[in-house]
Amino acid sequence: MSEHLFLVLGATGKTGRRVTARLRAAGRTVRAASRSSEARFDWTDPATWDAVLDGVSTAYVIAPEVPGPAHDFVPRAVAAGVRRFVLLSARGADTWGDSPFGLDMRAAEEAVRASGVEWTILRPPNFSQNFDEDVFHAPLMAGELALPAHDIVEPFIDADDVADVAVAALTEPGHAGHTYELSGPRGLTFREAVEEIARVSGRPVRYVDVSPEEYVAASVAQGISPEVASYLNEMFDLMRRGRFAETTDDVHRVLGRPPRDFETYVARAAAAGAWR
Repeated sequence: MSEHLFLVLGATGKTGRRVTARLRAAGRTVRAASRSSEARFDWTDPATWDAVLDGVSTAYVIAPEVPGPAHDFVPRAVAAGVRRFVLLSARGADTWGDSPFGLDMRAAEEAVRASGVEWTILRPPNFSQNFDEDVFHAPLMAGELALPAHDIVEPFIDADDVADVAVAALTEPGHAGHTYELSGPRGLTFREAVEEIARVSGRPVRYVDVSPEEYVAASVAQGISPEVASYLNEMFDLMRRGRFAETTDDVHRVLGRPPRDFETYVARAAAAGAWR
């Protein structure tokens, strides 16, 4: 496989940088691309696409933030020689009905399925790392995470498990045509997740339940655009309907081991100083 060139889009993101590191550690040749990488890739600028596709046989794709570009990018990638796509989507994407949430991911799924080459789709729920690397971190550092989550049970998944599954799908046979619904080993409410972080880190943080309207208003007050705040609220609406609550065995199915537990993630992140 040493002659293959792997393209990783979103290479500076939660899963992209982990996939890149794992491929390189395994001796694979990787082109790591993002808006801020040396190999620049921007979904909104098709002029950046051809250079990152040159010589690529296998691509890890993060769905763009809008529905349209994937339908243009995928055929161009196939014409350039890509013969395998692994797409990061989101849990239960085909169960979202008429929700405006995730139109970008559903469009990307349609594009890779129609590509005529090998494809694998990964559908994880919320990442555990959202609590220390992303959207939930700043509120926790301020002492309070307020969400319209009510008693939602979420089987948070470790981004390292998603990266391990992605690398298996990118490098091994037997994954073509599969859609993997990924999850952690158990479901937790957001309140339980925050309580675990408080217990292990020693930081006095709490979860507060708010209404959807309060969540949007508070998000806008914190500088998030009304469009993005409403979009995130749609995600919580789907979660409140129980669309993502069940655990699955797809991580074990691909990797031959169970997924990492949220407790393990918290212990590791706390030891690294995530919530100091």
